Amino acid sequence: MSPRELVVLGTAGQVPTRRRNHNGYLLRWDAEGLLFDPGEGTQRQMLRAGVSAHDLTRLCVTHFHGDHVLGLPGVIQRINLDRVPHPVTAHYPASGRHFFDRLRHSSAYRETVRLREEPVHGDGVLAETRAFILSAARLSHPVDSFGYRLVERDSRRILPERLAERGVEGPDIGRLQREGSLRGITLEEVSERRAGQRFAFVMDTRMCDGVRVLAEGCDLLVIESTFLDEDAALAEEYGHLTAGQAGRAAAEAGVRHLVLTHFSQRYAEPGEFAGQARAAGFTGELTVAEDLQRIPVPRRR
Repeated sequence: MSPRELVVLGTAGQVPTRRRNHNGYLLRWDAEGLLFDPGEGTQRQMLRAGVSAHDLTRLCVTHFHGDHVLGLPGVIQRINLDRVPHPVTAHYPASGRHFFDRLRHSSAYRETVRLREEPVHGDGVLAETRAFILSAARLSHPVDSFGYRLVERDSRRILPERLAERGVEGPDIGRLQREGSLRGITLEEVSERRAGQRFAFVMDTRMCDGVRVLAEGCDLLVIESTFLDEDAALAEEYGHLTAGQAGRAAAEAGVRHLVLTHFSQRYAEPGEFAGQARAAGFTGELTVAEDLQRIPVPRRR
């Protein structure tokens, strides 16, 4: 199993279909598991995908429409039923706190796990860990909606030939990495910058600045494409993207792997979404998401 992968739990839009469950996406990132937009049926989809409640460390909600949150009560209660041994943090638009409270306490259960609520009040950093920086950006939808962006900190890649040139070997290599300098030799002299990986989750939005900010330079971008291009007027009216808009945004942002999802039930053939994203200029790796699919985060450049 990849230590960094997206597990797709559901890909439908407002209405589920025979083949597509409501939304649900788990990002495994080393020891962290971020569950985005758990729609109705997410708990069962987790079981089918081999995802445990113990895998979850964060719940990230973009907005409070039912197809993105009606699975929350079951997921929260399962976290408590299974006595997850670590705290779980919930991020959601602050304006919807009353919705979160209702969902969290929609029925009686025994609370055994600390669920930390950290509502999103606006654009900016939500959390900084040793593994990544998690931030949010406002999107354009009829209700408050935020996308999420996860960025790994940059690191340094040691260059053996430069170490050899300067006579650094054995235990001194580790010491140089820890301390940053050794006998007048700096870490920068014997290494090169290695950019951290970037992931973004963009759901239910019209094209806006937030989409561009979230997508910029992503290794893996998960983005809604509810409508095909011929229904662009409907997309604008209801606050959604078309496949072509998603593809164009990804191309302009330099995305490496684009994942299209959140498809309206009006379309029977998902292949058209890929074609329109390609026609809009996206040339990187492209996935039209299917339920229970596993998508590895691309290796660092």
